Amino acid sequence: MAGEPRRPTGPAPAGRVRRALPLAMLAGRTAGESMVAALQQRGGGPHGPDGPAGAARRRAAQRYADLLGRSRGVLMKAGQIISFMSLGTPADPGDPTPYRDALGTLQADAPPMDPREAATVVEAELGAPPGEVYAEFDALPFAAASIGQVHRARLHDGRAVAVKVQYPGVGDAIRADLANLDMLAAFLRVAGVVSPGMPKVDTKALVGEIAQRIGEELDYRAEAANQRDFADAYRGHPFIRVPAVIDELSTGRVLTMEFAEGMTWAEAAGQDKRLRDAWGEAVFRFVWGGLRRFGMAYADPHPGNYLFNADGSVTFLDFGCVKRYPPEQLAHLVDMVQAGVAGDAGRTWRASAALGSIRRDRAPDPDALLQWMSEQWRPMTAEQPFTYTPEHAAAVARRLFSPFGEHGRVVKRMNMPPDVLFFVRMDAGVTAILGALGSTGHWADVMAELDGERQPSTPLGLQDAGFWNAAPAGEGAP
Repeated sequence: MAGEPRRPTGPAPAGRVRRALPLAMLAGRTAGESMVAALQQRGGGPHGPDGPAGAARRRAAQRYADLLGRSRGVLMKAGQIISFMSLGTPADPGDPTPYRDALGTLQADAPPMDPREAATVVEAELGAPPGEVYAEFDALPFAAASIGQVHRARLHDGRAVAVKVQYPGVGDAIRADLANLDMLAAFLRVAGVVSPGMPKVDTKALVGEIAQRIGEELDYRAEAANQRDFADAYRGHPFIRVPAVIDELSTGRVLTMEFAEGMTWAEAAGQDKRLRDAWGEAVFRFVWGGLRRFGMAYADPHPGNYLFNADGSVTFLDFGCVKRYPPEQLAHLVDMVQAGVAGDAGRTWRASAALGSIRRDRAPDPDALLQWMSEQWRPMTAEQPFTYTPEHAAAVARRLFSPFGEHGRVVKRMNMPPDVLFFVRMDAGVTAILGALGSTGHWADVMAELDGERQPSTPLGLQDAGFWNAAPAGEGAP
């Protein structure tokens, strides 16, 4: 884990009232402190981040992060999503975003469970204590997240592995959260106000999407199936790596996989521009290529899900949040992107209608719809090469989700069905990651190549094409 590990915690607290009450009490306490700070500021206190209001916001943000870290389950996952969705948004120097910074600690520093509890879960799932199942098993985790934590281990045949162990009681905790969606919706609304980078999405749709995906993530067998499909498809790829699953040591609450090494997000951000460009193209090709070839959207934008390697390759981790699109729906998504890049307003409108994104009783004008989407496709329509930036990521979020400004009328006329919201989340994840990396590339050529409209023209494109051309017919497809 990054930084100093937090004190181990016990099983996730369960019960709807028990889990909702601390969040409600904290909201009340935060409101009270904010009022006091505002009065102090009116009385002549200092303004800005060093004033009473700024200090109150920092304290409240850290309390929310601590509470979500202890709660685990849906609420904590929501905090992680919010922190990342703000990643690509540059903060106003005069108005820092303490909620974004505090919630960011949830991305890689969740409080671990007691080692004895982790051992109990392993024994219950695999039939023997960790010391017998594995030749070596590190009792202290090196990574922790919303539903489980990850331990280093070694198999009896000498292979190094990573073992994800689910928190005891997290299933009951998640069921309590799913029965308390009003509280989750209230939390998201509060976070959207206090975190300027949080896109203003349809709260109900976002709540539903989070609830559905977290429910699926609870069963590690589903995650193992997703990871197995991606690992099979990309085995031996020159710059995309997916750790193989150790099937015989994986169950509903324990997932064993090959151990992967590489630079963390924090380490990668300061590397040479040439390397960051290569990583950006690798991420772009994996996310968009996986969607195009297999209809599988890798849509968890958590920065801890990437490991960056000095040879320009990227290792992808955590496949609990994968959406599989049926062929017809995938065709509409691809059609919408291609139409937007081509500047075809009528085709964009028809594809959006087919996806259920347009409210037919008050549909926006096709030209207005295309203009609303135009920032999203600018990496492919602008002069090439194009450089992703945090400012572009922020502009995309504002354009797509804010009901204010010149495109507000379009936003108010749009639907955000869960499947479309999932696609948008995937695209926002790519945009934010590449924006934070500052990756430059010929994205129009890469996208056209993935669409089968042109031959590869970049060094990575040539390597990628060589890999797929060498694969026997039908091999690699899940």
